[in-house]
Amino acid sequence: MIAYDVIKRPVVTEKSRTQAENDQIVFAVDVRATKQDVRAAVEKLFGVDVKSVNTMIVAGKRRRTIHGPAKRSNWKKAIVTLAAGQSLSFFQDEVDGLGQDDAE
Repeated sequence: MIAYDVIKRPVVTEKSRTQAENDQIVFAVDVRATKQDVRAAVEKLFGVDVKSVNTMIVAGKRRRTIHGPAKRSNWKKAIVTLAAGQSLSFFQDEVDGLGQDDAE
């Protein structure tokens, strides 16, 4: 698989931000992607060393619509643990910017 097809987006939640402090980054990935695909894509796209990759299938939520019950699609989540001394800056920029408006 092509690296850009493997990683769909980062998952930005309160839990994923606390995991980022422990050098773990959470991504939504293609359902067909393997751990090896995710490792190769992260190393290629972000230029970091990956220690390990954990994947899981997240079940889609059941919803009620005007046409009756429906279900969102299942999706795959990958928790990527970076090697010691490695980091990704897109989470750090958001964390550093929090609380800036209150200080003024």
